[in-house]
Amino acid sequence: MSTIDQYLQRSNEIIGERTREEERYDDEVLKSLEKYGKIRKALNKANKKFPEEAMKYDDSNIADIAEHYEYLLQHSRIVNKL
Repeated sequence: MSTIDQYLQRSNEIIGERTREEERYDDEVLKSLEKYGKIRKALNKANKKFPEEAMKYDDSNIADIAEHYEYLLQHSRIVNKL
């Protein structure tokens, strides 16, 4: 198995299955995160655009959410280069 295949397999395990609506929400978060660099602002923008997928956050979970979206951001950059 190639390194790329190994990476893609592992990233699928980390990201997991998502519905099309979840993907659209995540894409909106990533777009705002790239533009503003702030996870709370990115979540608020995505929550307004996709209220049915709105993610609730607070001080107890924002660091984990930020880490998840930083991973998704790096992953999307890698995949776009492939």
